[in-house]
Amino acid sequence: MKEITLDIVVRSTEIDVNAHVNNAKFVEYLEWGREEWYDRNDLQYDRLKAMGATTVTVNVNVNYRSECRQGEVLTIATRPERLGRTSFTFRQEIRKADGAVAVDATVTLVTIDPETRRPRVVPEELAAALTA
Repeated sequence: MKEITLDIVVRSTEIDVNAHVNNAKFVEYLEWGREEWYDRNDLQYDRLKAMGATTVTVNVNVNYRSECRQGEVLTIATRPERLGRTSFTFRQEIRKADGAVAVDATVTLVTIDPETRRPRVVPEELAAALTA
């Protein structure tokens, strides 16, 4: 399954009292990576909603491997890992400029009907992008 990447620069507002990226910011970075995946697959929120679906994150499993500091360029890599009937999983990494993995994560999302807020089958177009 195809991986997409997004480069970011660590900003001063993302640093905590330990002079490195705060752990909560890494979760935000992962979200940016997933949003980039949706955008590059032309599956923005409005398009999904028109299909009668939206996605919600139900599990985030994060491993913090190496600290990151202000000014570092990081690459957020996102690729689909598993497709179920109503859910799917992304495998993500945040890599440093030298390629070292600073963070890796598995993120599970569920597709829901925006009106009923109940799980629904992953729309065909989204499923196709996840398995391409």
